[in-house]
Amino acid sequence: MVQTRLITSDRDELANMGATVREDEVASEDDLFEQSEVAADYLEGLLDILDLDGDIDELVVGDRPQVEIVGEDLGGLVGPKGQTLEALQELARLAVYRKTGDHSRLMLDIGGYRAGRRKKLAELAEKTAKKVIESGEVVKLDPMSAFERKCVHDVINATDGVQSESEGAEPRRRVVVKPE
Repeated sequence: MVQTRLITSDRDELANMGATVREDEVASEDDLFEQSEVAADYLEGLLDILDLDGDIDELVVGDRPQVEIVGEDLGGLVGPKGQTLEALQELARLAVYRKTGDHSRLMLDIGGYRAGRRKKLAELAEKTAKKVIESGEVVKLDPMSAFERKCVHDVINATDGVQSESEGAEPRRRVVVKPE
């Protein structure tokens, strides 16, 4: 069952937060919503093929289309360390591209995995920032996916006294936290 929710973006609010927002760079809400619909349809077909039950929510949050699949026994779609989830997200993005001709920044979450992971990564980032501030030493975190690195960078960027950067090449790319 596909459920639709639209969370409107406020370009003025994004601009007030320091984001540069240009009309020619940001897809319209209608385009973003279409991307989430296409991805949801693709994923619904996949669930049918796999004979899995799940509710699919289509969202537009800020300037990004999102699809969330909720249900029981979806762990196989997440896979170890979210690797299957990442692959399914790429397949959904390809489905969007094939249907619309637009590259998508679609975010997929299954069974709340990304939401839970985001919370754990925020805790790790806060703990790491505190350690770097107290010791004055650089800390290199374990390799992470792009999604995970962004979660850490967001927390570090909001913390005074520390800064972060990514180093290395995929799949061994990691976040490095340094004193400011």
